Amino acid sequence: MIPAPFDYVQARSLEEAISLLQRHGEEAKLLAGGHSLIPMMKLRLVRPSLLVDIGGLEELRYIREEGEEVAIGALALHSDVARSPLLREKAPLLAQAASVIGDVQVRNRGTIGGSLAHADPAADYPAAVLASEATLVAQGPVGRRAIPAREYFLGPFTTALEPEEVLVEVRVPALAPGTGAAYLKFPHPASGFAVVGCAALVTVRGGEVTGARVAFTGVAGSPFRDDGVEGAVVGRPAEAEAMAEAAALAAQAVDYPLSDVFASGRYRVHLAKVFARRALAEAVAAAAS
Repeated sequence: MIPAPFDYVQARSLEEAISLLQRHGEEAKLLAGGHSLIPMMKLRLVRPSLLVDIGGLEELRYIREEGEEVAIGALALHSDVARSPLLREKAPLLAQAASVIGDVQVRNRGTIGGSLAHADPAADYPAAVLASEATLVAQGPVGRRAIPAREYFLGPFTTALEPEEVLVEVRVPALAPGTGAAYLKFPHPASGFAVVGCAALVTVRGGEVTGARVAFTGVAGSPFRDDGVEGAVVGRPAEAEAMAEAAALAAQAVDYPLSDVFASGRYRVHLAKVFARRALAEAVAAAAS
């Protein structure tokens, strides 16, 4: 299909983009890589009267270490995130998630900020930023504000961003010593979206799990941290049997799992348990290496 008519502006600065959003409100949409927005416009699921192209703002494309965190500019490409030696060492969940997004073409065009702003419930980054306890930085007319990942995702395709705000940065705490991480998913065979994806981050001391964060995407209408699995892992031996027992509790708090032509809700809950077990096992192995 052909999108509804719209105007187009290529923003020359972040301030100009914010000013346009403030002036036009929800009639304006930001364009970065376009892999989410353009297909929705073609289907006329969204009909913005103005597209504000921020894809040329190079000041938002970076990956750098700042103190005990890694800062990722919102316009960093998926391929940038996947290949970054810094992220692979300091924040591996983000690199792992980026490496399995879509296909090569998508990874070479799509951006981390665009994906997180779109907040598709089957996207890969949400589970990774939740388990990493990342902070998402938004900038609007009154300045910048930091949004913890756990407060950012409000529902399907819904975030804590205000209409006039731009997601400008993702900040990820550097991996602590003795900590391992793994992101695994059951992908849709055509789109590569996660039917179910699990991100696990585990800290091991003296053969015992002393900290764990487990997050899912694709299971429910929003990505979520699984407190039940996390609580069942901490204090247990870092062994396969203990990880499997904890993983069996996955998604118990999900009242209405997603159910569609690709997978029933019941099957998604089953996959959550399977991929939690695998991700926990890989994270434990990484912590020991």
